[in-house]
Amino acid sequence: MLATGGHIAHGAHSSSLRGAEPCSSSPACELAGRRRWRRAAPAPAAAAAAPGSEWRRSGGGARRPRAAPCAPALSTGVSRSGAYNSSSDPPPGGAAAGAAAGPAAAPPVPTPGKVGVLLLNLGGPEKLEDVRPFLYNLFVDEDIIRLPPAVRFLQPLLASVIAALRAPKSAEGYAAIGGGSPLRRITDEQAAAIRESLRRKGLEDAEVYVAMRYWNPYTEEALEQVVRDGIEKLVILPLYPQFSISTSGSSLRLIEALFRGDPAFGALQHTVIPSWYQRPGYVRAMADLIETELDGFPSPEEARIFFSAHGVPQSYVVEAGDPYKEEMEECVALIMGELARRGRPNAHTLAYQSRVGPVEWLKPYTDDSIRELGAGGCRSLLAVPISFVSEHIETLEEIDMEYRELAEESGVRHWRRVPALNTDASFIDDLADAVLEALPHVGRFGGGRTAATISGGGLGPGLADAAVPVGDLEALLGAYDRERRTLPAPVGPWEWGFTKSAETWNGRIAMVAIIVILLLELTTGRSILALD
Repeated sequence: MLATGGHIAHGAHSSSLRGAEPCSSSPACELAGRRRWRRAAPAPAAAAAAPGSEWRRSGGGARRPRAAPCAPALSTGVSRSGAYNSSSDPPPGGAAAGAAAGPAAAPPVPTPGKVGVLLLNLGGPEKLEDVRPFLYNLFVDEDIIRLPPAVRFLQPLLASVIAALRAPKSAEGYAAIGGGSPLRRITDEQAAAIRESLRRKGLEDAEVYVAMRYWNPYTEEALEQVVRDGIEKLVILPLYPQFSISTSGSSLRLIEALFRGDPAFGALQHTVIPSWYQRPGYVRAMADLIETELDGFPSPEEARIFFSAHGVPQSYVVEAGDPYKEEMEECVALIMGELARRGRPNAHTLAYQSRVGPVEWLKPYTDDSIRELGAGGCRSLLAVPISFVSEHIETLEEIDMEYRELAEESGVRHWRRVPALNTDASFIDDLADAVLEALPHVGRFGGGRTAATISGGGLGPGLADAAVPVGDLEALLGAYDRERRTLPAPVGPWEWGFTKSAETWNGRIAMVAIIVILLLELTTGRSILALD
């Protein structure tokens, strides 16, 4: 089932702030590049690929031997900033010291060592001809389309077909916002701003890198640059406020594979900040933007605040344990609490956008909610893109164009949209503080998921349950991914009758049929099984 939206092509970005070089011949690059479309590697002298570069499937040709795992799996724990880190000794004051209530104290002076910050993001096509290969990279990810183990070998074929069929419609969306995603440019600007903030705060030698999951600069390329630059302490910071299997989880799973597959990567001392929606600086920055837009309405107190989050399939939450819905609801509650303290007790709604396919996604859906609000007499609506910290196709095309038109058709007379945080100064400074707070725990702290670390970590009322569990990265991802790790049942030769073999083969045949139906519904937008 799919884990991302109909216009899945979020805006893309490519290089690290220092300009990540193409992935070289490391075993980890071979591992991560398999079954993915990439630009042919340019000569070292070329800083960027020429516009007419040809496309090739990565991982083609002779397969290099994979390095034996030399480093243990990422071992992690929760720092004062909500960070996960490698190590052995718990930090003073508990595993997950408070992140959400009230202004944070000044971060400690960082320990010596060359520091790097790895920003994780989705990536997106920068021009229209990038759309199809970007979509292939997206759909070939097993955290995006989650097939049963028995038919997982069909994933590359399924990704190719879906990408080919969806590319024209997705390209129309990108054409409507200027011919490509602004995500790379904005993420590079965020990286530069975080580096400058860190330097103002006393961390003079910090370097900030951009690592995209599905487009340039790919994660393994950014990590190679980290190694070349001699980084001694690495803070891994996903640019997703809330944790989800399909966003931060997918990137962290890839990093886990890279760390296991390449000794140079595995030797990096690191810490991970898996989610940070509860940080007071982020909450205040969001409240500031909302207040500014509320003042643009004829009657600010009558405007309904409409939080629109990117959806995920319901099964991710119910079956795989994804904390995304819980963290999103807590995030909205924190922002509305801050607004109430400022005398802005407006009514609000949380809905989920960008669903695709026939499966049930998190509800309520954004389009349904807009229709219901309009029918119920709502005349002033302030849209807040709560999942996104950068402008891209979901904000610029889906919200600004599609949902605004739907709102007007539904009777909403006054519509405004809160801009994405982008390089908002208070937001950037808060991310820099999160990095500084995480640094003392790099390489120091690990441990298992215990009641003390989860419920007694000082996250504040209602926040402990939304915390990502403590433990090494493999355990962290597995805790939210039980279905993903289920092994297929053994299959013997076909036997007639009510046998285990017959049941297994019948199940596989049925699953292939379901995939065909799913593919048709994804590409046509119609329910193939509809009786009318």
